[in-house]
Amino acid sequence: MITETAPAKINLALHVTGQRGDGYHRLHSLVVFAGVGDVLRFEAADMLGLSVAGPLAAGVPTGGDNLVLKAAALFDNAPAHITLEKHLPHAAGIGGGSADAAATLRGLARLSGRALPDRDAILSLGADVSVCLSPRPQMMAGIGEVLSESPALPPLHAVLINPRVSVPTGPVFEGLAEKNNLPLSAPDWQDFGSFIAWLELQRNDLERPAQALAPAISACLDALRGEDVALARMSGSGATCFGLVETRATADRIAARIQAAHPNWWVAATEILS
Repeated sequence: MITETAPAKINLALHVTGQRGDGYHRLHSLVVFAGVGDVLRFEAADMLGLSVAGPLAAGVPTGGDNLVLKAAALFDNAPAHITLEKHLPHAAGIGGGSADAAATLRGLARLSGRALPDRDAILSLGADVSVCLSPRPQMMAGIGEVLSESPALPPLHAVLINPRVSVPTGPVFEGLAEKNNLPLSAPDWQDFGSFIAWLELQRNDLERPAQALAPAISACLDALRGEDVALARMSGSGATCFGLVETRATADRIAARIQAAHPNWWVAATEILS
């Protein structure tokens, strides 16, 4: 059996820098990955199959529209039974489906002893799949296909909050007032304090239109900003929000308080993978 993790993807900053003629939006984003995520297991089988388990399995599609099965279909004649253990909320702005697809590609490559599919095939699965193939800090540009290593980050921990509200990506982009924004400023940090200072000069251009669609995002940000976090922001197209802190003990303490105050929210304290 082969096991792969699919860590949550977090856009610490995301600027929308344009829109192509085919409708795809150009982005510039600092992407990191969390120590929480889904787990996928792969076993050789006579035919391709998928089982979904875990605390957030309810509502996950198991038909051909599931990104795990779409990713597996790129491996012709490599049947396997895949078990997806779902821990991340759906349509949450933290790349759950894309991370699962990337983990599927890695897992089936290991199981079959074959190379990963080509770049264009991977990109056909979605703009975020490529960045999720290597879960480490990266700068992402273009529509998600232009990737470069991020300068080393200081030790980071986060509190992740999702109000269990799904936010459709398309309407969020449609709600943008301006689609031709400047890219992120040049990376400039040496430690936690200077990293936060740099990050405060950036933003998530999707935060405001997502809040208009899902007011619960504002409640999440208010909850984080009422705590001792260095910075609070929405990830991706929402609705998951994050608060950055320097230590795991601080993250654990804040997460426990917010979970007690909002028992129906999904809340997680986590490290940011370096």
